[in-house]
Amino acid sequence: MSAIAAFFSSLQLYCQRRVLTIFILGFSGGLPLMLVFGVLSFWLREAGVSREQIGYFSWVIMVYAIKFIWSPLIDHLSLPGLKQWLGRRRSWLLLSQSLIILAVLLMASMDPQTELKWMALCAVLLAIASATQDITIDAYRIEAAPERLQAVLAAAYLAGYRLAMIFSSAGTLWIAALFSTTETGYDLDAWQSTYLVMAGCMALGLLTTLLSPEPVVEQQIHINTAKNSVSQKMLNWLKVAVVGPFVDFFARHGLNALLILSLIACYRVSDVVMGVMANVFYVDMGFSKEEVASVSKVFGVLMTLLGAALGGLLINSFGILRILLLGAVLSACTNLLYCYLSTQGHNIPLLVAVISADNLSAGIATSAFIAYLSSLVNLAFTATQYALFSSLMLLLPKFLGGFSGGWVEVMDYQAFFIMTALLGIPAIVLCLILIKKTPH
Repeated sequence: MSAIAAFFSSLQLYCQRRVLTIFILGFSGGLPLMLVFGVLSFWLREAGVSREQIGYFSWVIMVYAIKFIWSPLIDHLSLPGLKQWLGRRRSWLLLSQSLIILAVLLMASMDPQTELKWMALCAVLLAIASATQDITIDAYRIEAAPERLQAVLAAAYLAGYRLAMIFSSAGTLWIAALFSTTETGYDLDAWQSTYLVMAGCMALGLLTTLLSPEPVVEQQIHINTAKNSVSQKMLNWLKVAVVGPFVDFFARHGLNALLILSLIACYRVSDVVMGVMANVFYVDMGFSKEEVASVSKVFGVLMTLLGAALGGLLINSFGILRILLLGAVLSACTNLLYCYLSTQGHNIPLLVAVISADNLSAGIATSAFIAYLSSLVNLAFTATQYALFSSLMLLLPKFLGGFSGGWVEVMDYQAFFIMTALLGIPAIVLCLILIKKTPH
């Protein structure tokens, strides 16, 4: 009975105001991603834009992998007027969210058939503003609550982010079809109206920013430039804002810093490399778009949300590193389920089971990983250090993922999925080493 009471007590954590705030900000963070990536490609293709040009558009997504470059500005640069009104974090949130809305509205006013270059510039603006919002939300989340609540906040953020991605992908396509006046063919007005709706949905995040409290964080560093020359002020700023986060991280973790960075770099390799070929695999196995969409959007979303919530609860009971290890093991093992699926042909019940298991494990692993990254951050460098960690976790997986198509060409799907499962072994080993090295 006490275990049941403890479970419901943990469940009540998700009803706190700051947890709900992070959930909504997570939704605000996930909404722009598909508008600049997946859905935009659909719009461009319907407009007759070539595959080669659409491929160039996909480079815009690399903005998210280099966001650590300007993260020191968010940690140490005050926005005149806004900081006095909203505080440091909320002022950057308001600016980035306003720029997101502006970029989406501009895209909604354009025709890619005649204004493709201008639309590309707006997509870049949208990606930069969205990445800036991500940096600020991560900093806000870490500063908004003590470490014991970070797992719950990470789960709430992930749930909001994933829901927004579904809404801005499948939901956007549904809205575009609803607005369309023709059953077949390209309808510019429908796409423009859809992007107007998406711009309006960003108002939810904007309102949350205005109504939420600013985190109360006592800065641990100060930049004293009052009596220095302009060049000396700049050097001091670079030393504290750019060099400081790296020096601080290595000073706090010593030799373990390299071990931690190695884990961050390889933790998501297994699932990301496999995920690049997932849709291609479904097509080759004879599953229709409707079948894949129905299964992934219904069972996939439900299991991702369940996994994120379960991950937060498990972390509170067993600690971050143990659940991080569990997530690494599950991520590798679910790739073996795809290996089995590749031998069974067109099997819808098995597809449901595999996608459900994959998304459940992804929810647990991702919520544990976000909580772990959050625990590594020094509040004096919140935005910079978290942006660096989140960028590092994408670079190696995205790079290796680019070779996945070539690997499938030279081996069958069974061998490919076994290989991606084996790619998860380094993360498992590193988790075990860190567990052994960490005092309990």
